[in-house]
Amino acid sequence: MRNELCAEIGYRSIYHAGEQLCGDHVDIAEQEDGSLVIVLADGLGSGVKASILSTLTSKIISTMMAAGLSIEECVSTIAATLPVCSERGVAYSTFTIIHLIRNQVAEVIQYDNPMMIMIRDGEIFDYPKKEHMIEDKKIISSTIRLQENDIFIAMSDGCPYAGSEAELNYDWKLEDIAEFMAQMSMVGYTAKGLCSLLIDECDRLYNGEPGDDATACVVKMRERVPMNLLFGPPSDRDDCNRMMRLFFSKRGKHIISGGTTASIAADWLHKPLVQDNDIPRGADIPPIASLEGVDLVTEGVLTMSRVLTNAQDYLDKNELYDSWNLGHDGASLICQMLFQEATDIDFFVGRAMNPAHQNPDLPLNYNIKMTIAKDLAECLKKMGKQVRVNYF
Repeated sequence: MRNELCAEIGYRSIYHAGEQLCGDHVDIAEQEDGSLVIVLADGLGSGVKASILSTLTSKIISTMMAAGLSIEECVSTIAATLPVCSERGVAYSTFTIIHLIRNQVAEVIQYDNPMMIMIRDGEIFDYPKKEHMIEDKKIISSTIRLQENDIFIAMSDGCPYAGSEAELNYDWKLEDIAEFMAQMSMVGYTAKGLCSLLIDECDRLYNGEPGDDATACVVKMRERVPMNLLFGPPSDRDDCNRMMRLFFSKRGKHIISGGTTASIAADWLHKPLVQDNDIPRGADIPPIASLEGVDLVTEGVLTMSRVLTNAQDYLDKNELYDSWNLGHDGASLICQMLFQEATDIDFFVGRAMNPAHQNPDLPLNYNIKMTIAKDLAECLKKMGKQVRVNYF
């Protein structure tokens, strides 16, 4: 029986003031059966040393688990490898592991990071916890049967007690974060949106001068939502019917990007293509069109270039979120559909070369369409989407 749940993953960090590297690191590895291993590691201190320690820790754990080693073997290896600081009496790197087994069960392993928060049905969920010792280190493990809209929030210790002074802010404890995130979870934010809300709030409490690295990683279990995007006509005009037949046979919403491609689709559907020339003043994205049987029709390369820019920012600092989330232009609408709605995305990319892209006065080259499709697909995969690219 097909499992209709999938994991939406978002993470974000702010760095210790004055540092150019983050001492926290998130690593995600996929197993052959589609199971995911998500590791958030926090290196002791900040800067280069902490960054190296957290990167190695998260990479070692995720790689070992993805290769099929048991959680006990992975934790035992990493716990035995990492020493304890003689001055502070704490490990050089702490970690939280969320192992999503075929999107049915979550195995959670926690070692000295703030306790993972779980939200179910908009309320803080007291998931089971079991303490045991591995290599003289206290490990907390949990096994949780997954449900739709379950939310897991892992974080480094820069999130609790975030404050603008050198002292700890005892008005912003883990319990306060849990209450804050439970309220936000009811609004319908994506995993990335939720983690951005948390990190932005921490940054505000730090007055923009974080006294520690702060990282949040949010996992949200969602029902699968398929989406299909057609971008460009096929290199062989004889392939038009096959391309259209495959595209329109897929479940989910359908997006077409490109004027020529939309015209081919209109002919295949025997429906009129209606251009929307109502462009807001100052808009730099060409107008959208409407076609019965298609959910969204946009211009091609310029629109998709903006979608790619927004995708790259979404995975980084997410500074353009408000712009595309509230926008009504073609690029913004595609972003809303791909980044927020979709979980499984099929690209249908035509290899036909547009003569306009050979104009030396344009900052484009003939393979720009292929580059956009490839880079955007990679960004979407990093968002946790299942992506397939079909070329014609």
